[in-house]
Amino acid sequence: NTTEATVAVETLDDVPEHVLRGLPEDVRLFPSAVDKTRLGVWATKSILKGKKFGPFVGDKKKRSQV
Repeated sequence: NTTEATVAVETLDDVPEHVLRGLPEDVRLFPSAVDKTRLGVWATKSILKGKKFGPFVGDKKKRSQV
């Protein structure tokens, strides 16, 4: 008898709407290349050095809190 662990896979349904609305035009969320159970951030074209995104929406945390 083998038991397989159920692994939760992150989907777009797990992403808050304000995050999806705030993504730049050429940035998408797809399965991560590092961890297939998580979403990763992918660019559909090159992003120029120094490009800024924002505004940041969320809670800033101290290093000791993360």
